[in-house]
This record gives sequence, C-alpha cells and structure tokens, in this order.
Amino acid sequence: MTSPLLAMSGIVKLFPGVRALDGVDLDVRAGEVHCLLGQNGAGKSTLIKVLSGAHQPDAGSIRWDGDDVRLPTPIAAMRLGIASIYQELDLVDGLSVAENVFLGHEHARYGVVRRGDLHAAATKLLHRLGHGEIPARHEVGRLPTAGKQIVSIARALSHDTRLIVMDEPSATLAHDEVANLFRVIRELTASGVAVVYISHRLEEIREIGDRVTVLKDGRTVATGLDAKTTPTPQIVSLMTGRSIEYVFPPRPDPTAGRRAQAPALVLRVDGLARRGEFEDVSFTVHAGEIVGLAGLVGSGRSEILETVYGARKPHAGRVLFNQEPLRPGSVTAAVAAGIGLAPEERKSQALFLQQSIAHNVTAAALPSYSRFGWLDRVRELADAGRQTRALDLRPADPRRGIRTLSGGNQQKAVVARWLLKDCKLLLLDEPTRGVDIGARAELYGLIRRLADSGVGVLLVSSEVPEVLGLADRVLVLREGRVVHRADARDLAEHDVLDLVMEGTHAI
Repeated sequence: MTSPLLAMSGIVKLFPGVRALDGVDLDVRAGEVHCLLGQNGAGKSTLIKVLSGAHQPDAGSIRWDGDDVRLPTPIAAMRLGIASIYQELDLVDGLSVAENVFLGHEHARYGVVRRGDLHAAATKLLHRLGHGEIPARHEVGRLPTAGKQIVSIARALSHDTRLIVMDEPSATLAHDEVANLFRVIRELTASGVAVVYISHRLEEIREIGDRVTVLKDGRTVATGLDAKTTPTPQIVSLMTGRSIEYVFPPRPDPTAGRRAQAPALVLRVDGLARRGEFEDVSFTVHAGEIVGLAGLVGSGRSEILETVYGARKPHAGRVLFNQEPLRPGSVTAAVAAGIGLAPEERKSQALFLQQSIAHNVTAAALPSYSRFGWLDRVRELADAGRQTRALDLRPADPRRGIRTLSGGNQQKAVVARWLLKDCKLLLLDEPTRGVDIGARAELYGLIRRLADSGVGVLLVSSEVPEVLGLADRVLVLREGRVVHRADARDLAEHDVLDLVMEGTHAI
C-alpha cells in the first residue's frame, strides 16, 4: 500500500436547485488506473471539473502528494501535474500536431516561437507514446480520431503530468485502436503516471483498471473495489440502486401465434454500393424484426445506414421500401416513405441543443404544426408530452431544454421524433454510445417494444454483445462487404470477432 497521490474528501458542489456532488471521496495512487463509474447524472463530470480547476467545491478538501491544495483554475491544476482529456477532444484542427501539443506554453524566445524546438519536443513525446509515425508538422484536422487522441495525451504529458483523467476515451475508437490505447496507458502507469479512467464499458474496466470508485446521485457509494474481481451484478447494483438480471429483453418466440403469418417485407436492399465505402450489399428487414450490422469502424456500417436514409447516393444497387424503389440520395423521399434515422453523433447530427424537448421531438413533423406561418404551440406541447411519457423520458416536461437531459434521455427524444412521424423503419447507429448501463437497459427494452409493435429496426453497434443481444438476424461486415449472415442465436461473440478481423470463419 502506498500513500495516495490524490485524495479528495467530502467534496460538495452546489448549483442553483441542484446538489451535484454531496460528499464525494476519491483517492488515486501513483501508477494505477482508477476507474470512475456511475450513471449519467451521477456526478462524474462535475467531479472531473473540480479536479481540473474548472469548478470550485463548496465543501471538502483536496490533498495532492500529501499537501492540502486549492485548484482555483485549470492552469493551477496543470502546474501541479493534473491533466484532463475529455470525450470531445479540444484540439484545434487548423494547427499542427506540435502546435496543439504545446498550445498555451509554446517554445518561444523574445516572443518568437522556435518551431524547430517545438517540433523536436513534440516528436520526442510522440515517440514516448509509441507513435513516432505521427508527423509533428502534420495538421491535426487530417488525423483520424485515434491519432487525435494520442496528440491529446502528448499534450497532457507536455505539462510534466502526474495524473491524467480520461473521459470515455474509447467511445469513438475501433477494436484495434482501443488495444493500442490500453498499451499507451500501461506504459504511462509503468512510469508512475496515475490515470483516472471513465467508461460505461465494464469489459474495459476489467481489462485496464486496478481499482474502482462508483458514484450515484452525487455520492460515493463504493470505492477501492478490485476492477478485475468485483462481480458485475454488484457493480450494476451500486450504479443503479437496483439489480439488473437481464440487460437484454427476451426475443419473441418465432413459433408464437402472432408470428404464424410471415411478417411484411419493409426494406429490401439489392447490390448496394458506394465507391471506397462498401460493395454489393444485399439484405432485407421485415416488420417487427431487428437486423444488426456488426463490423469494425470503417467497415461501411454507418455508410450503409446513411445510404438507405438517402444522406449518401449509391453508385450501384437499389433500395426498396414496402416494395417500392426509393429515390437515391434523397432524405426527403426516405422520411416521407416512413424511414427514420438516429445517427451516431446525436448532439451534432440529430439534436437542436438550444431548443426544447418539444421542438426536438416534433422536428420531423413540424409542417403539420404550422398553419399560415404560425406554430400551434399548444398541440406541439401536447403531442411531444404524450411521446415523452410513452417512452418514460425523464424529466417528461417537453418545455425543458434538450441539452439538460442525460445521454440516454436525449436518445429517447430522437426516437420519439420518429415515432411521432409514424416511421415504419428505424435506423439506429450506435444507439447507446455514451449511455450508462441503467439507461442502456431501458433503451434495449424500448427498441424491442418498437419491434414488437411492427416497426422494422436496422441496428449498428461497435459492441458485439449489443448486436447479438438485441438483433434477430446479424450481418457481419468486413472492409465494405458482407462476409457472413446468420440468426443471432447461432452466433457467439468470438465468432463475430474472428469474422470482422479475418473475414472468414467456419461457423
């Protein structure tokens, strides 16, 4: 046992009408990966902002390397050696890698930046992280997400960092990129750097974590748990306050009476292709069926969804909806036919963050609430309120700002939009990204209820257990081609991983 590098005790943070943190305790040792878990709204983000100097606590104490400290600003935290890497990376795309690494503390003499020294120092840090192949002079905006994340870590290390907070670092990474991230983390901790790791993926916590602290409703409900041996049901119960025995809802019995007649064919995709993205993709979706697309990032999954939705135009093949061809490359035609899309990046691609829940829910059907240029606000609020109550969106007040909701409830609002539009086919791209385990269970139940009501669902997820647990049928994609298709009951996780990595596997 070693004395903690960081010890936060009894941290309280108040906002108008909200007690965001109510006596939180957290201690982190040098050279360990300490995992911070909790549902959306549990207080994780607020605690990080207190640690980074962005928020000032209303009560409690912070000890750093044995001394009581105050962190009045983010700069003060950086000077101590505390750095935070957020899920939405705060890099400047138009600047070079080196300029981003040393942004705010450039190598300068008499006000002139010494670019040679800047590039050399950045290259040294990238080599330390095992990524010397990233050119220091390269523009950051041209790097893939995994490369940008390495640059963010290099920037943290440029401050002689002793503790790095990583908020959902794997959320946008492919399987092989996550493995590389873990390699970097292990090298950092081997050199004595402490890491606070936040993730909703419990399998990652098992692999990379040493100890776990769980927050619920702004309080520490458990700390110091062994990341590798603490049973999952115990962690879930601590996070949610209840036991979740079955995360995925049961599939309908295909022999049941309501399935005696073949369900209607909703979607038929024949030989669909887009140059450089995917080739010769064919499949069907029936009413009440969930079809999952499994594959690595870059395998063409999201591009297929967007092409079906009309956001991309194919160079070959066709899409038929209810036996009628859809006009290629036309979102208007897809929406009019009854197709809805919940995209991967809901905040930037689906939500109007400055607007209310009601405006977001009614966005796809807005013309029906307008007459002679005037919006029927009363009917809009009534219909949006009915949808939010039906989906158990919390809080259910449709006048509330959409940005104040948790990730899971924002996702419900996107789904509510298409239910109000009476869509017959719902395209879901990473529906639970950034959503805590309790809200995930609710979303899984919602998706299954939609299918049971006759809606066809086409699902994309980077998490293989999610695809196998939700879908009725699965298509496995590799490098833009379908390499296998099967009933979800006939596939195991290792089968799918073998297929997406190698492209061939005898099942």
